[in-house]
Amino acid sequence: MTRLRDRKCIPYPAGTPPITPVRAGELLPELAPQWHLDVGRQVLTRDFKFDNFHATMAFVNAVAWIAHVEDHHPDLELGYGHCRVRFSTHSVGGLSENDFICAAKVDAL
Repeated sequence: MTRLRDRKCIPYPAGTPPITPVRAGELLPELAPQWHLDVGRQVLTRDFKFDNFHATMAFVNAVAWIAHVEDHHPDLELGYGHCRVRFSTHSVGGLSENDFICAAKVDAL
């Protein structure tokens, strides 16, 4: 089986069902333990801490590059020394494997 970070995102047309909680649970162990699923397993979130604003912005730009290359875009909340990354697939109304693929790529930064 190919590691998540080595896979590529694929488009999911509107109406595609989200992955099941069981499948999300199977994929989660491949990510850093700081990632967590919200209630109902519809969002994958991780908080990152940095020493300064410059390091935070460098990280945000790297995440933006991953999002651009994979055509899968997270929600980002940032401030001085911190960034919250939140993945969910809007077209499926919940989680898809793309969320886990991109989270694994963020872990590899």
